[in-house]
Amino acid sequence: MRHVSSQELQRNIGQVQDMALQEPVSITRHGRERLVLLSAEEYQRLKNRDKQALAVEEIPDWLAREIGEAEMDARFEHLDALMD
Repeated sequence: MRHVSSQELQRNIGQVQDMALQEPVSITRHGRERLVLLSAEEYQRLKNRDKQALAVEEIPDWLAREIGEAEMDARFEHLDALMD
């Protein structure tokens, strides 16, 4: 992640916006990270990753069936030992 001071952001807003299209840009003030500027596409991708919590009785039947039929990838079988 690139770091830009708030003063540099004010002087070069267009350039910093272009940088944010490539990767998030940390905006600092007095040397401390204060904001992060990122593309609308990246913001939407992160928003889409938000998790929704449901009470067990709220889980739709189709989802409960899929969860019940799911199988763990064999690469992670060693993690079963952690449950003992």
